[in-house]
Amino acid sequence: MQTEQPTTLVIEGGTLIDGNGGEPLPDALIVAQGNRIESVSRKGQASCAAGAQILKADGKFILPGLIDAHVHYSGFLAELFLCHGVTSVFDIGGRGALHTVRREAIARGRVRGPRLFVVVESLLGPVTPGRVAYTRERGRQDRPLTVEEAREAVKRAVAGGADLINIRRGLSQEVFQEAVAEAHRAGLAVVAQPIGPTVYGREAVLAGADVLEHAAGINLSIAKDPSKWEGWGEIELHSLDPRPFADMDEGKAAELIRLMVARNTYLEPDLIAQGRGLHGKRNEWEKQDYELLQNPDLVYIPEGTRHKWMSNYTEFDAWEPAEHEQLRKGFHNMQRFIGQFARAGGKVMSGTDTSAHGWAVAGVGLHREMELLTQVGLTSMDAIVATTRNPAEGYRVLDRLGTVEAGKLADLVIVNADPLRDIRNMQKIEWVIKDGKVIDRSYHRGFADPFEGAGVDASEWVEALKRATMEGIRTVAGLTDPTWAFGQPCPGIESISPIMVTEGGTAFTLTIKGVNFTKKSVVYLGGRPIPAELVNETELRATIDARSIERAGSSPVVVKNPGPHLSQPQWGSTSNRAYLTVNLK
Repeated sequence: MQTEQPTTLVIEGGTLIDGNGGEPLPDALIVAQGNRIESVSRKGQASCAAGAQILKADGKFILPGLIDAHVHYSGFLAELFLCHGVTSVFDIGGRGALHTVRREAIARGRVRGPRLFVVVESLLGPVTPGRVAYTRERGRQDRPLTVEEAREAVKRAVAGGADLINIRRGLSQEVFQEAVAEAHRAGLAVVAQPIGPTVYGREAVLAGADVLEHAAGINLSIAKDPSKWEGWGEIELHSLDPRPFADMDEGKAAELIRLMVARNTYLEPDLIAQGRGLHGKRNEWEKQDYELLQNPDLVYIPEGTRHKWMSNYTEFDAWEPAEHEQLRKGFHNMQRFIGQFARAGGKVMSGTDTSAHGWAVAGVGLHREMELLTQVGLTSMDAIVATTRNPAEGYRVLDRLGTVEAGKLADLVIVNADPLRDIRNMQKIEWVIKDGKVIDRSYHRGFADPFEGAGVDASEWVEALKRATMEGIRTVAGLTDPTWAFGQPCPGIESISPIMVTEGGTAFTLTIKGVNFTKKSVVYLGGRPIPAELVNETELRATIDARSIERAGSSPVVVKNPGPHLSQPQWGSTSNRAYLTVNLK
């Protein structure tokens, strides 16, 4: 963790690449007071305050802290981001209130992590059951959103503390446009994943979307024959499948680029994710990732995450030759489109779509995205701007971040070799500075984020448990309560209330609703049994004492039914987990 450091930080010497894209400033002198940059000048033009911490940067290169414009944040990713110079991330997942709590904890220095910007609620229209891994809202996939529902969703997100608004697919053109307008009335940017069935890239641009994540929907807008791709977008993974780019119409591409530049639409392509395994650097990067994940101090990274990150390289290996060739051609055309867009004056953002189960290793993946951008025609300076100023500007936080200027937050990266000569020199990091403090860039095997859990886990498992319970009741004719009469069933949690309280509060009652609760059910909070009362088979009330909520964080809630158990070993005796979040005071 960070230790106490002087209030004033001075970076003396070095070449400043300030993120604006202009000529570098040699022999720079940067003074940060607290968490803000106080002044930017030349060495010898200003005096240093007595007692200031001075970093001698002669021969080095100073840049703004890096920004990953597209992540799905989990707390255990924090050290990977910070150690690779990523001081800010934009979470596009829409995971509700938990991330606003985590954002505040990071901002106050209570939790280690990059500066976090969050989507509270994503807008998603009807989906094809069984084809998409998630839905916009449980029980609401039968019809499209109305204009008023979309406005209300945006208002809820704004009221919940959203930093930006995310619109996915399934909205009509009118509803999409009104949702964008509502977000803009609140002063927030809209990041869109427009993959149909009515709104694709072109329609999203016309509706006023600020950012196209994944470059989603562009491929259908510029396809020679869009009818060939009917139904594309019904599967979530289609947003990260570049095959329709293989059907690119050059005239349509040029027209869309002109429109995007005119409308100032930002392109966030996630090349590292789109081309996983197709990059020319596969062998080198796969070996580097393997070696990184062998670091014993990163033991806290879950096994499933390790497997996913490494399997990205081999995902397409088993594809049929014709499909694989179409995929390669699609990715190649996507790269050409991005290069054409940038040369036409379009603004590109660097993002990775990294997550606990995502498409790139956190932190290092952003450096690879920068390298890939230089391979499609951007200069090294362009790639730096795409990873600093452009995300800040596109997401409307340029007043705070993105460049090294007086008044901005003191987030900086200092590297040992010139990144304008070779963008890979961005990885030769000497210091990372966040909020005016030099970050500890080592990994800590005991690192844990207290806000890692949220909501209710395994909702599909609970639904299956309920079905199995009902089947058991139907097979025992004449008995009204066979689950209680013949041993203890496995309990399942559907909801808890409240889901969030404030640290330092008084004792309260936690209501747990679910299935298969009995008089023997025991409630555990953070692994500790707590007093609980059975209301009925679907409701428990537990007493949470003040000691349990003294500190902010998320604690798992589980229910166990002690034996004798039903002869159903596939279910066990312990429920899924729900999480009680304790907010900061």
